[in-house]
Amino acid sequence: MTETTHSTGPYRSYIYAYPHKTAYRPLDAHPAGRPALRELWAAERKDALSLYLHIPFCEVRCGFCNLFTRIGAPEELTTRYLDALDRQATAVRDALGDDGPVRFASAAFGGGTPTFLTAGELERLCDIAEKRMGADLRAVPLSVETSPSTATADRLAVLADRGTTRISIGVQSFVDAEARAAVRPQHRSEVEAALGRIREARIPVLNIDLIYGIDGQTGASWRTSLDAALAWRPEELYLYPLYVRPLTGLGRQGTASEARPEGPDTAWDDQRLRLYRAGRDHLLAHGYEQVSMRMFRRSDAPQAGPDDYACQTDGMIGLGCGARSYTSSLHYSFDYAVEMREIRGIIDRFTTTGDFSRAEVGRYVDEGEARRRHLLQSLLQAEGMRSAEYRERFGTDPYEDFPAELDLFSSRGWLDGSAGPGLLRLSPEGLAHSDALGPELFSPAVRAAMAAYEAK
Repeated sequence: MTETTHSTGPYRSYIYAYPHKTAYRPLDAHPAGRPALRELWAAERKDALSLYLHIPFCEVRCGFCNLFTRIGAPEELTTRYLDALDRQATAVRDALGDDGPVRFASAAFGGGTPTFLTAGELERLCDIAEKRMGADLRAVPLSVETSPSTATADRLAVLADRGTTRISIGVQSFVDAEARAAVRPQHRSEVEAALGRIREARIPVLNIDLIYGIDGQTGASWRTSLDAALAWRPEELYLYPLYVRPLTGLGRQGTASEARPEGPDTAWDDQRLRLYRAGRDHLLAHGYEQVSMRMFRRSDAPQAGPDDYACQTDGMIGLGCGARSYTSSLHYSFDYAVEMREIRGIIDRFTTTGDFSRAEVGRYVDEGEARRRHLLQSLLQAEGMRSAEYRERFGTDPYEDFPAELDLFSSRGWLDGSAGPGLLRLSPEGLAHSDALGPELFSPAVRAAMAAYEAK
């Protein structure tokens, strides 16, 4: 997802998909209307699909969060949601057809917080993935997101038994005062207890998310969180810069971090860059390798799933009202919102939907956008992109297609001049500026659509 800010500094947009949902529009307004899923998937390769199931519920909503999620689920809402998810899965699997092999290469449960569901409901979620969609969860990488308060022993036991290979827990900070500043009600003792239960469940890969740039955070307190995380020897660590976005808790509070409506906040940018570099260097010194600006993997750890760009390749099936699906020509989903009342309305409409055979909201991806997407998602990885792979897919050279952008990156020192011929790779400084580099590759049409989007 891409989160735009007013800043023109190093933290312009938070990117992990392109185009972002704010560039999507209702497909019933398109000349072709709402396309049938069967037609969309008819000519697509379906032998190595990714499967994503979205659970839009959390116990609390953190101050920085603008994900599609609601607090709580009253009146058996989770049951109604899973009923709708079951109907959707049945319709989608029917649309995929049986003319050729339909296989899933990876699976993930995200949200929201999937472990908001009870142990029994998690069993049902796995059944939907397996019995309705045909995914073999014990044979493919399965990643599941959790939180300290919901990582209970019974839920983790279900996930481990059903084949989960990776569990990702959002800790953000081990310092209680920083957690409060981020409007994340938790105590370090609760976090440590949850991490203990995860390790006891023997799920192969543990990922811990941490955030830098929280109000009041210092180099010393950042090191405290890093060392507390490292004590658990997680196979992966994600280091995220804090963003303050419209309609979020921090955005409404008018915190010091949010008081920057026009232009960059140089002091905050400098703080985040300083903390990022300190965190990067600390992890590299402790046996981790950098996969992207955000992702670090322990050098001796198994790779239990795709790197953080692979979920954006064509061939994604998303189930749930906050999930996206990708074909080679159309990215589609349901409506998107941040404000709680809007989210509740979208979830309610999802749970009462009977016909899931057509795409609702989305954006068509032409050849030009496909080139931008390929370059963006590849270049933002530490290993870079081989020009030969780009030429094999598109028949052209990236320097022919994006001369201005690549010249700009080179002039700013963001490209690694020692990478050798045929390899486009970011320098350490380029990786540090990934959130400024990525938006330079957005097309004018996508920029215009995102600018015209009315936040809700």
